[in-house]
Amino acid sequence: MLLAVLAANPLRLNLNVLDFAILIVYFALVIAIGILARRAIATSEDFLLAGRSLPAWITGLAFISANLGAIEILGMAANGAQYGWSTVHFYWIGAVPAMVFLGLVMMPFYYGSRVRSVPEYLRRRFNASTHLFNALTFAVSTVLIAGVNLYALAIILEALLGWPLWVSIIVAAGFVLAYITLGGLSGAIYNEVLQFFVILAGLIPIVIIGLAHVGGWAGLQAAVLHTPLGQNAFHSWKGTGIPWSNPLGDWIGIVFGLGFVLSFGYWTTNFAEVQRALSAKDLSAGRRTPLIGAYPKIFIPFLTIIPGLIALVVVPNLGGTEGLPYNDAIPLLMNQFLPNGVLGVAMAGLIAAFMAGMAANVSAFNTVFTYDIWQAYIRRGRSDLYYLRVGQIVTIAGVLVGILTAFIAAGYSNIMNYIQLLFSFFNAPLFATFILAMFWKRVSPMAGIFGLAAGTIAAGVFHYVAFNLPYFYPGGHIDLAHATINAQMQNFYGAIAAFVADLVVTVIVTFLGKPKPLSELAGLVWGVPDPNAPDPSKAPKLPWWESPSLLGWGALGITLLLSLIFL
Repeated sequence: MLLAVLAANPLRLNLNVLDFAILIVYFALVIAIGILARRAIATSEDFLLAGRSLPAWITGLAFISANLGAIEILGMAANGAQYGWSTVHFYWIGAVPAMVFLGLVMMPFYYGSRVRSVPEYLRRRFNASTHLFNALTFAVSTVLIAGVNLYALAIILEALLGWPLWVSIIVAAGFVLAYITLGGLSGAIYNEVLQFFVILAGLIPIVIIGLAHVGGWAGLQAAVLHTPLGQNAFHSWKGTGIPWSNPLGDWIGIVFGLGFVLSFGYWTTNFAEVQRALSAKDLSAGRRTPLIGAYPKIFIPFLTIIPGLIALVVVPNLGGTEGLPYNDAIPLLMNQFLPNGVLGVAMAGLIAAFMAGMAANVSAFNTVFTYDIWQAYIRRGRSDLYYLRVGQIVTIAGVLVGILTAFIAAGYSNIMNYIQLLFSFFNAPLFATFILAMFWKRVSPMAGIFGLAAGTIAAGVFHYVAFNLPYFYPGGHIDLAHATINAQMQNFYGAIAAFVADLVVTVIVTFLGKPKPLSELAGLVWGVPDPNAPDPSKAPKLPWWESPSLLGWGALGITLLLSLIFL
């Protein structure tokens, strides 16, 4: 059956009237939410930050849904097929601890200082040059990542309708543009909550039916032994010594590159995520936003990695030089296993995921461009209505640029490799700057831009140097005829190089300059409270089950337990 499908059209999905009806209902809901959210937009803050009025459970689900896009669905399934169960490190080491750190430690700085974006924090902590550098690099990174989500969504529309890729990309962009332009961040966030449940409804049947097809968990383990992953497929830590044999690389790259630099860099400084927490109604809700999101994040690997492993077994030559790209794992399983009706729900789930991911980046892009570039350096002192209109126009521009960057993503057979490459360039140095800025009063104003520039350059240099280092190739020797470089390990070490370079240069430049007066650091640095900030002791007391500390340590405890079970 599958061979015949692959021979005819490997990604053409056999949808019927029921499936299309489900999709039409879903798209109608998406647009309706955008129209309803539009009624609450009166100021630029309403459009770009949802008026800072949303409850924690809404922002918490939106926080995780914004991440549950193409990176998570196609990317992690592709990683599961290419690297095996060790992909779980992207969740249990590479996400949950950083999400807890954001909620417990960093959100008081972000929310308490009333900054409207991550770059704005850098302006207040350092200077205008650091602020502008970060605003520009963030704008570039968000449209590149938006292009990844748009490309993934176009793959699905191409499979659904058989349209050329470029037509699918343009049509997909139109749907996202409609509800963000209508409802701003509120429209995006409420749609992300809806999309979270639709995504689960689409992924769960794939896992259940796929496991049944291969003989359950034991059958999957036995079948994967006959694939290129072999016996390492279901071990997360085995083979991570030096020299390494684990598909993901050695423990240094996994722990420090992924678990520390890339993870904390993404979850604590990526405004596409932080923006959801800043839209919460108060500091307590802002702190609980990433903590609530951490709980579904713990269990999502079972819905993304397992389909990748199933696809590796049932799809002939998946990822091979003459075969289908790893990115196609999920659509191929949908076509193989899901009956009509369920297929329509799964399609809606995939489309929801990609729209959520792109919307998160576009909504972050329009906020940073409007507040941190246009208002700060191009047109100052205009009315709030003027900046509201700018935000709406920039939203359109962001989607148009995302269409162009989608074709860059199309050049990668595993979009997760591409995403981690972008994070090593943009997020890794930013995290080094942030961690010093928040916990070291001495850091001087000029140290920010020099550190960020050094880290970004170091990431680029290392990325190209690594191609000539045998250690990054399987077996420890360069043999391009039979193996390619371990791209994820290359990205992990690239992130470490960026972090260290930023750290060293920031420290050196700090000692060559003068620190800011403490009066200018109030509320921005650990140990320098803002005298005008609300007194935390006077805040309403929360029920015990809403305690940020309980939520955070509970998430870490569950993660540790699962890590030991799936060692």
